Amino acid sequence: AETGGFSRRRDTGGAQVDSARANLSSTFVNAFVNAGFGQDKLMTSENHEWLYKNKDHGMMSAAASLGSILLWNVEEGLTQIDKFLYSSEEYVKAGAALAVGILSSGVRNDADPALALLSEHIEGDSHVMKCAACTGLGIAYAGSGREEVTDLLITVIESEASGPQAMLECSLAGLALGMICVGQCNEMVGSTIVQKLMEASDDDLDHSHARYLCLGLGLLFLGKMELADAMLEAVKTIEHKIGKYAAVLLDTCAYAGSGNVLKVQEMLHHCAEHLSEDAEHQAAAVIGIGLITMGESVGAEMALRSFDHLLHYCELPIKRAVPLSLAILHVSNPDFGVIDQLSRLSHDPDPELSQNAIMAMGVVSAGTNNSRVAGLLRQLSEFYSKEAGHVFCVRIAQGLLHMGKGLMTLNPVHSDRMLTSGPALGAILTLLHSCLDMKRTLLDKSHYLLYYVTCAMNPRMLITVNEDLSWRPVTVRVGQAVETVGQAGKPKSITGFQTHTTPVLLGTEERAELGTEEVLSVSTVLEGIVLLKDNPDYEPEEEK
Repeated sequence: AETGGFSRRRDTGGAQVDSARANLSSTFVNAFVNAGFGQDKLMTSENHEWLYKNKDHGMMSAAASLGSILLWNVEEGLTQIDKFLYSSEEYVKAGAALAVGILSSGVRNDADPALALLSEHIEGDSHVMKCAACTGLGIAYAGSGREEVTDLLITVIESEASGPQAMLECSLAGLALGMICVGQCNEMVGSTIVQKLMEASDDDLDHSHARYLCLGLGLLFLGKMELADAMLEAVKTIEHKIGKYAAVLLDTCAYAGSGNVLKVQEMLHHCAEHLSEDAEHQAAAVIGIGLITMGESVGAEMALRSFDHLLHYCELPIKRAVPLSLAILHVSNPDFGVIDQLSRLSHDPDPELSQNAIMAMGVVSAGTNNSRVAGLLRQLSEFYSKEAGHVFCVRIAQGLLHMGKGLMTLNPVHSDRMLTSGPALGAILTLLHSCLDMKRTLLDKSHYLLYYVTCAMNPRMLITVNEDLSWRPVTVRVGQAVETVGQAGKPKSITGFQTHTTPVLLGTEERAELGTEEVLSVSTVLEGIVLLKDNPDYEPEEEK
């Protein structure tokens, strides 16, 4: 598939001009498509000319894309990234620092390379290095709750400095803390962030990135329901308009995936007011509806109906968040109806709404190689060929669609849709909340926040191995998962199955079961890498 798929017209007039924005988007497409692949055409070649086809923050993202290409391969990856850590260019150094963080995303390593290499930059003076180091630590230690890392980042938030640069560092540190302590209700971190929100000047809180402080606070209480109540009361005392946004965000994160109907009604109440400005909290409420109802099918369908009403009757700030909320309900699950809806919204006259719809298409189809979405994105890239912001969004969506060459998923729900991964959900929320103000975050200089998505990346293969971890191909049946709770007898757990030999790819809604009697799986859930042992009671059928 031609992922670039830009203009099909041959008379574009002379040579193609290299634009920084187009090169930046190619960097991200390359980073996502080759995620974990270990080699690519742009960055792992010898002469590194691609780095210098970007400028400033673009160089940072380009150097950081090495981390994504070498994802999870810490030993070899560090040797390739190391040379960039000593570059004379500040931005390349920052990118390399971020790459070290991305590389170790979700990997537990006794040597702690990420902490060793990044801690010096957090205490250093360089602004760019600080931002990169905060983000890198947030990605590397997501969900680990490591104390030495949180203590390091808390010092950034507590620093006395003020001004836009200090606020940016502080916000990124807050987001990283939220990711590291996701769902752990860490009081120390929570009180530090709330105190910062209370004491910061109005100018600081008007900063485009102050929202990440609120998101960091919300992530601390992800899925913890009423444990967030005390913090919620504290947040409500903030007088600045961001207080409302933080309160809604905290409330929705706390009830994430709970399907709590009363909370959904509360969020719809927020959306009922007709505000044309200062409506950030409404957008957060819309994303919140998707966040609360994700995880179970009935609630999700009811939410879809509410979104129709919101699109009909509400003001623009609310409409702009609807595609993002649709995305959170269908991560890596390109449902026909949802793609249809997003495709309609992607042609909306309001640029922010259409950009959000395009990004949402990327999230919904992430890692599926869905040919229908690929076709729609190709059409969009021609339709918007004159609009730089839209073209960037289309390219990012194409990168997500073909993520990991179609072998990855961003879906945070695993183990037969029973458990939710905190860091993965946090990563998706980071992406979606960045989209609420895309002009000042992803389309401006903070595009490197897209790399948070690596925390949600997960291979979607089912690989079966013997107890000594040697390869063991067996036949499995893969089909649509069926809800069997509370049914009598031995109901079928999958429907419409096909029989394959492992390794196989599993979709979001699919489930696998072993197709032969001769082996037993050690785990009850067939996902990822599964250990098999021989069935002692198996008797091969007699040949007649």
